[in-house]
Amino acid sequence: MPTYEFRCRACGSTFDVKRPMSEASAPANCPQDHDDTVKLLSMVALGGRSSGGGAPAPSGGGGCCGGACGCG
Repeated sequence: MPTYEFRCRACGSTFDVKRPMSEASAPANCPQDHDDTVKLLSMVALGGRSSGGGAPAPSGGGGCCGGACGCG
C-alpha cells in the first residue's frame, strides 16, 4: 500500500498516511486533528542492478531515447 506524505499548514507537522491509490487525493487530518493539510510531492529513487544481466543503457546522445535510435 502506498505511503503519502502530508504537511499541516496550521501546525507545520509533517506526517505519513498509508492508503490505497484509489484514495490518493482524499484529504487527511494531521495528528493534532487539523484539517488544513497539503499532500507533498515525494521523490522516489531506486538503485541497484536488475537481475537480468543485460547490456547497460546507452549513454550520451540525446533526443527521445538518449540517442540509441540515432535521433539525437
